[in-house]
Amino acid sequence: MIRMASLDQAQTLAIEHAALRRTAVETIPLAMADGRRLADPVRASLFQPPASVSAMDGYAVRFQDMQLGARLHVIGESRAGAPYEGSISSGQAVRIFTGAWTPEGADHILIQEDAHREGDVLTVASPQGSPGSIRRRGRDFSDGDELIPAGFLMTPGAIALAAAGNAAVLRAHARPVIAVLSTGDELVPVGRTPLRGQIINSIAPALCALIERWGGRALELETARDEDGDVRQRLKTPCDLVVSIGGASVGDYDIVRPAFAAEGFSPIFEKVAVKPGKPTWFSAREDRLALGLPGNPAAAMVTAQLFLRPVIVAMTGGPDPRPPVAHAILSGDLPSAGGREELLRAVMSSDADGRLHVRPADDQDSSLLNPFLVADALIRRHPGQKAAKDGDRVEIIRLL
Repeated sequence: MIRMASLDQAQTLAIEHAALRRTAVETIPLAMADGRRLADPVRASLFQPPASVSAMDGYAVRFQDMQLGARLHVIGESRAGAPYEGSISSGQAVRIFTGAWTPEGADHILIQEDAHREGDVLTVASPQGSPGSIRRRGRDFSDGDELIPAGFLMTPGAIALAAAGNAAVLRAHARPVIAVLSTGDELVPVGRTPLRGQIINSIAPALCALIERWGGRALELETARDEDGDVRQRLKTPCDLVVSIGGASVGDYDIVRPAFAAEGFSPIFEKVAVKPGKPTWFSAREDRLALGLPGNPAAAMVTAQLFLRPVIVAMTGGPDPRPPVAHAILSGDLPSAGGREELLRAVMSSDADGRLHVRPADDQDSSLLNPFLVADALIRRHPGQKAAKDGDRVEIIRLL
């Protein structure tokens, strides 16, 4: 057990323990695959497109016949679902529509705007630079190609790709059930009017949304009072991971970690040397894991990106559990960092040359949620790092 872990230490420990609790693999219909992480790659069982097809409405022709003013004989038609069965020879053309198979012998589509037709006689009305407007067989993928790698978190776009490859079912990891436990006598659920001394529980709904986005199944528990027995009662709910919010500092009413310990959870690390997020903790017992996040809303959102997402990725067999790190050009100035790693909410942008820039939010107080409306990155500042000036290169972690 580590009392105060560095960010890298804490992430490594959480990921290692989560990888040992990898969820079962199951076969699911393609329509149910959104948000599921693949256990096996998806491979195509056909070509896409299955034949060379027209990219435009016009006429399938031989490019060698495309002299300005040339006259061709229209011998048939090809449309989607009803291809022309024959082939074309020099001086011939086939009327064709977007997506239709091109007949054998054709290597160019004379688009209808460049043609003049009278009856079955077609005239080339505009110069043709080079053969084009044909999508060749297998341009998107070929039979046997790997379309989506194992470990990929499925999206609607990936579902469309798998469907095009004729994959009706997939093998995916089960969603880990993640119970979200808020604690505190001061918390009331969204929609209720807070009384004197109370505040809205704003972070639990956000965490549930992130859990679903990252491949888990969120289970929001009722808020526990600041009583050992009430917290322990909530821990009877079956799940794979408990995410506890708040109640883990050093105040008289911070009873969460003792309650978890009384229920058989062994601490892996007790704190993390990051700002915001120092009270973050991680524990385990035989049947489940537990991650404790700070009660401050912004700190909870930041540490969820740093620890909750990697844990879900590791539990579902993802290849890269750690948050993606990049570098960007700083817009503005930053003071020197303190004794802990600092993670500053920030907004990314690109300049005309495609270079990535990042601007930190003006107010980084750990209680503020408003910056998350536009924030899409965290600027990572290592302990004791010297001040940074406008135009300096800084390390960032993308928010997902």
